[in-house]
Amino acid sequence: MNKNNIKEFLLYVIVGGIATVAEWVSFFVLDKLSVHYAIATTLAYFTGTLVNWAAGRILIFKEPNQSFIKEIVSIYLASFIGLLLNLIIMWIAVDLFDITEMVSKIAATGIVFMYNFLIRKLLIYKK
Repeated sequence: MNKNNIKEFLLYVIVGGIATVAEWVSFFVLDKLSVHYAIATTLAYFTGTLVNWAAGRILIFKEPNQSFIKEIVSIYLASFIGLLLNLIIMWIAVDLFDITEMVSKIAATGIVFMYNFLIRKLLIYKK
């Protein structure tokens, strides 16, 4: 990894942190409202994706290499796979191992983080 890649990754950790807070707060609120964890995970994940996209464009991927519509579609298509990974992890943790929903959500976020960075770096915003 060169210096620029390290800088982008560290900035993505910040962006990911911001998006994660948005996602976890959304999930926590929905969970407290007794929304089923799969629906809460889905809604929270898409909220986090929107925050991640906006913060990422401001801090990291400043110069688009595609149209706005294509960029948003690419982000949400990539995020759909991340959402599926999240839901699978949540199902395994909650239904099979009886881990609480919030702890499961935190674990799922950590596992899917690297996928999200790599898909954006290598496919969506490749130079």
